[in-house]
Amino acid sequence: MAMMIDASRLVAVWQQQAIPVAWRSGEKGDPLLAKLPYRGDNKSWLASMGRNRPVWNADQKYWEIPKSWFNKLVDRSLERFGKIYVVQPYREQEKCAPACMNATGHECQCSCMGANHGAGNDGSWFEVSDTFATRWGARELACRLMVAR
Repeated sequence: MAMMIDASRLVAVWQQQAIPVAWRSGEKGDPLLAKLPYRGDNKSWLASMGRNRPVWNADQKYWEIPKSWFNKLVDRSLERFGKIYVVQPYREQEKCAPACMNATGHECQCSCMGANHGAGNDGSWFEVSDTFATRWGARELACRLMVAR
């Protein structure tokens, strides 16, 4: 379940060291930030996700990796660590849509914050169209803890 998060809670999630954190800023050109519990092979483990090399930010103690690795990072973190926090942009005015409910992968920017993502329509949704327009609220950050089944 996703939750809107205040700054002090976000800092606490980011600074804890037991559960990995994936941070998607949602801004064009920004890398995906990954904080991992310490393991000696973290660099090679991350590097195995793609062609690019992960970049270590020694001052802030996080990895910068391509945004395209998001789904792999979530899947592999769930396998390796059993949990992962996902911090990502959230917009209050969004509505869920068939495009979200029928999506694959973990990246979700609609108002359901992944609650309906890829789950299909169980009959409780009235589908107006595949896409529709809406007014966007201010971009905020939300955090969800994903746990392996």
